[in-house]
Amino acid sequence: MCSSLLRWLAFLVLPLFCFRAHAQGRIDCNALKSHVLAQAVHYCVLLPPGYDANAQHGRRYPVLYFLHGLGDNEQSLFKTGGWDLIQDLRQKGKISDFLVAAPEGKATFFINSANGRVRYSDFFITEFIPYIESHYSARRERSARAITGVSMGGYGALRFAFAYPHLFSAVSAESAALLTSDPHEINAAMNSGTMLGQLLGTVFGNPLNMKHWNQNSPFVLAKRNRAAVSKLAIYFNCGQRDEFGFEKGAEVLHKQLQSEGIRHEFHLYPGNHSAAYFLSHLDEVLEFHSRAFARAK
Repeated sequence: MCSSLLRWLAFLVLPLFCFRAHAQGRIDCNALKSHVLAQAVHYCVLLPPGYDANAQHGRRYPVLYFLHGLGDNEQSLFKTGGWDLIQDLRQKGKISDFLVAAPEGKATFFINSANGRVRYSDFFITEFIPYIESHYSARRERSARAITGVSMGGYGALRFAFAYPHLFSAVSAESAALLTSDPHEINAAMNSGTMLGQLLGTVFGNPLNMKHWNQNSPFVLAKRNRAAVSKLAIYFNCGQRDEFGFEKGAEVLHKQLQSEGIRHEFHLYPGNHSAAYFLSHLDEVLEFHSRAFARAK
């Protein structure tokens, strides 16, 4: 009954491969002490070439927040071919200069837990964004703030943008963990005894807390906040052979946004839920955000 969901639970981690970093630009990795989470939260920020000199002269940059997948961390994007790709796109003039800020999200799905013990969403909105905008030369208006993510982080990015459309001008997601399974199937998976099944129970409640689930559902939020969501620039893609069936959730979201008259860009591409798939379309994501920053400005 729930074999497909159990497979998703067993293999949600998105593997990423390490590559040598270039000298262009730099990456600042540090930690901030969160009062909301009562612990230090690590983060990395990719700073474009000339950042220090430009910041001294008062230049401020847009910020793209990147949310990682389950099993990854704040360094994952910058330790992969993603770093090389960003440098290459900038050198070719295909993307403008903006900061990329990646917070550590662990296994939170970037939301507050059902039991209220881990308030990650509150941390991100009330502490992390203000911290980035006060500690780096970042613009602070909605038009200069966007969010993206992959897998678990794709879910988080869509959820943040649809829940707080007044804070972001654009959102994108690759292979977002958009689950359309029946609640009974989800409960069965969480009671399966697997580590990841227990993890979902911690985040979403076990048995599934439907009120909490709906409060954080990108599908529900898009409908509830339709007028404000329609002002976002929206992009998402997924592999046609995603091992966890996330292409089904992506298609459901696509059809829902279409029916509600919300403009968006959606692609189903050949490929699965892998680092190779993610990296093969990362340039498209970055160019989307570069254009969105330019239009919003």
